[in-house]
Amino acid sequence: MKKKKVTNKVEYKKLPKEIHGETYNSGRIVINKNLSPVQQKIALSHEKTHRQQIKDGRLWYDTDYVYWNGKKYSRKNMKEGAKHYGWEAEAYKKQIKKA
Repeated sequence: MKKKKVTNKVEYKKLPKEIHGETYNSGRIVINKNLSPVQQKIALSHEKTHRQQIKDGRLWYDTDYVYWNGKKYSRKNMKEGAKHYGWEAEAYKKQIKKA
């Protein structure tokens, strides 16, 4: 798959309580500023894996679908962040366990 150019930008903003971080197709990462410093470091390590997946061309998404390794997954009933999805399993495996 074709590699994509992505930004290394990281922002800390208020996000809903259940969301620790988000990675956008641009590579921009947003971390929930209401997390503890340790939780922020863990979330950032998780989101950096998603950034690399996007950069490698393995992960991409739009409002309706997530595209992972050439397969399309509907977001309609998806539990975002669920560990059984390949892109999440990889991110959970690679994230730091404690800071």
